[in-house]
Amino acid sequence: MLSEKEKKEITALVHREVVPAVGCTEPVCVALAVTRARELLGCEPERIDVRLSANILKNAMGVGIPGTGMTGLPIAIALGALIGKSERELEVLADCTAQDVEAGKKLVEAQRIHISLKENAPDKLYVEAECSAGEYSGIAVLAHQHTHYIYMEQRGKVLLDRRGEFSAEDAAGDAAEEPLTLNLKKVWDYAMTMPLEEISFILEAGRMNEEASRRALSGNYGHTLGKALTRPLGRGIMGDNIFSHILSSTSCACDARMAGAMIPVMSNSGSGNQGICATNPVCVFARENHNTEEELTRALMLSHLTAIYIKQNLGALSALCGCVVASTGSSCGITYLMGGDYLQVTYAVKNMIANLTGMICDGAKPSCALKLTSGVSTAVLSAMLAMQGNCVSSVEGIIDEDVDRSIRNLVSIGADAMNETDRCVLDIMTHKG
Repeated sequence: MLSEKEKKEITALVHREVVPAVGCTEPVCVALAVTRARELLGCEPERIDVRLSANILKNAMGVGIPGTGMTGLPIAIALGALIGKSERELEVLADCTAQDVEAGKKLVEAQRIHISLKENAPDKLYVEAECSAGEYSGIAVLAHQHTHYIYMEQRGKVLLDRRGEFSAEDAAGDAAEEPLTLNLKKVWDYAMTMPLEEISFILEAGRMNEEASRRALSGNYGHTLGKALTRPLGRGIMGDNIFSHILSSTSCACDARMAGAMIPVMSNSGSGNQGICATNPVCVFARENHNTEEELTRALMLSHLTAIYIKQNLGALSALCGCVVASTGSSCGITYLMGGDYLQVTYAVKNMIANLTGMICDGAKPSCALKLTSGVSTAVLSAMLAMQGNCVSSVEGIIDEDVDRSIRNLVSIGADAMNETDRCVLDIMTHKG
């Protein structure tokens, strides 16, 4: 059983990792660092220098910036320097207007923004922003998590210096205490036994992300995969059923988000797409399976906390597509909504790992909707197999008899073995044409 200390720590963890976000979190966190650097400078900068890890560059190159109709980092940086409010964190650009966009375009055209790769960046998630005017400058550095500052300098005076601290517990701001160690059984126990009123906050993720999906149908965002699934041709091929509704709800929200729609979503572990993937399949299944609100609440918590647990070990950014992690969470939630117990949830996790391990992350972009749809379709299939008592066995591939060791095998591949793949992907992306 969980101790009272563990319950409190897990609750705090979920509150930290499941937060609203507008736009793809990589360019947004760059805008956040620039905003903070500009605030430290105290005036509009004459020059903006941004130095980024390769993974941040990869995830910020091809994604739409909310409210701008534009793609990529320069406009996000410009808006961060002009109108960003750092206290808004991952909603730093939420107040952007058409006039702001025009001012941002002029800043970009003036060639005052300089973006470079940070050589030997100490973390895969690393953003260093320097805003300068005359002899003065403001510097802000984010690392390990999208809103975690490790360095701040105001006009030559160092205000914060935690460089070199890159562990998860340091990022949580509590390195002195014993870090919270999760496993799947703790995740299950928390989701199943916590008083409902203490975890009902997770329902806001469902409200926000399903609203994002509905709003996406009013426009033509990205590759319009979600819309295609709801049209006569899509229904004729995929059917008009729980499965197709799960796919369309998930892909609609992703279509809009990756295209830069000014539509907020509830993120998970610093990723809006992961938040969508951990939320929408569970909500759609619960509604159409006529589950109770309590069952939906516990399923959403199980889904989100499973994703958080895996991401704690994998890291905020990796070569492995985040939908692998988040859809594993949703598979757990759906298995529970089907009436599954802990053993069947472990089956679902193993089935997911056996299938999706190795899906590469080649940056945030409109086609992420295709990957999310692949992930959540596998989530449903894995849950169905688990409920029949079918599970990929320990003699097959990377699956271990112990579910947590299976998760560690997934993490080992995604965090370590695929590093060379990550470098190859970035090289391809930056040397096209």
